[in-house]
Amino acid sequence: MNNPICWVILIGMTILFLQQGVPVQSGDTSPFNRVMDNLTVRQGDSVLLRCAIDNQMMRTAWLNRSTILFAGRDKWTLDERVSLQTYNNREYTIKINNVQVQDEGLYTCAVQTNLNPRTTNVHLIVQVPPTIVNISSDVSVNEGANVSIVCLATGKPEPVVTWRHLSPIAQGFLSEEEYLEIPAITKQSAGVYECSASNEVSTDIKKVQVIVNFPPYISNAKNLGVAVGQKGILRCEAIAVPTAAFEWYIEDRRIFNGLNGIQIQNKGRLSMLTFFNVSEEDYGNYTCMATNKLGNVTTSLILYETNEPTSSTLVQDLGAAQDGKSSGTGIHASAYLLMILCVQLLLKF
Repeated sequence: MNNPICWVILIGMTILFLQQGVPVQSGDTSPFNRVMDNLTVRQGDSVLLRCAIDNQMMRTAWLNRSTILFAGRDKWTLDERVSLQTYNNREYTIKINNVQVQDEGLYTCAVQTNLNPRTTNVHLIVQVPPTIVNISSDVSVNEGANVSIVCLATGKPEPVVTWRHLSPIAQGFLSEEEYLEIPAITKQSAGVYECSASNEVSTDIKKVQVIVNFPPYISNAKNLGVAVGQKGILRCEAIAVPTAAFEWYIEDRRIFNGLNGIQIQNKGRLSMLTFFNVSEEDYGNYTCMATNKLGNVTTSLILYETNEPTSSTLVQDLGAAQDGKSSGTGIHASAYLLMILCVQLLLKF
């Protein structure tokens, strides 16, 4: 059979009927059909397919299943990614650049010698990094609702999908399934959830924000004692999602900002009612109301009169005494203030 084209076609038909594209098992030791180890390559990388030959070689060819890639030095495939890398009396090697999933499969090096034809087979395995192709959008639900979020990924080998609750405090794995179910969600379960898709190649990560809406509750509110003429601030703190709006009342009358020299400042979850110069009329029972779309809550705070100077007032008086023109006067003033402090301590006990 001197016609090289006929020889290549015959080799191709032989491979087609004998191999049928099935991956070769490394246990096949027939001298007619030599087996190389499987080759694993990542998608996008390059791979070399090597075939050992000798001086008895007359004709050679590389085939992908029944498709002829190279016959000797002649390129038969139109794929520009495939090229002849080495061709001499010891090695016959082709190269595939930018390997894709469709390149996976059986490759055969066919060699015609003086005695008989010989083939060397290799199965190419293409690995694909995981890609999260579908993940739930950010979720906003009311407390007590059932929540279901999904994360779908592709890759080769098939990626393992896991869910983790990242905030407010990072936790361990919540699920190793594509779907994460959270029944009767609470405010503690709000935060960022991380989906991770992993295989032998790499890991892809995406996140979902879960917002849990709940009515306000008062987290901090204290009564305040202030002397006449001093500055006083009533503080009311409420936690809610969405953030609460605040209103202040004295008895049944709503207090507005700037009324009678009173200032209202709202900073996130904190509302402050400030009296710059407390008078007798300011003492009484005040109501703080926090409201959002899910409800409201109220709490009472008392502004009461006290005759005892605050610690800050004493410190200011002490500083003023020390700044006096006469050092002797400053010492006497300091001693006097120290005596006042001691008397107050004795009265408390």
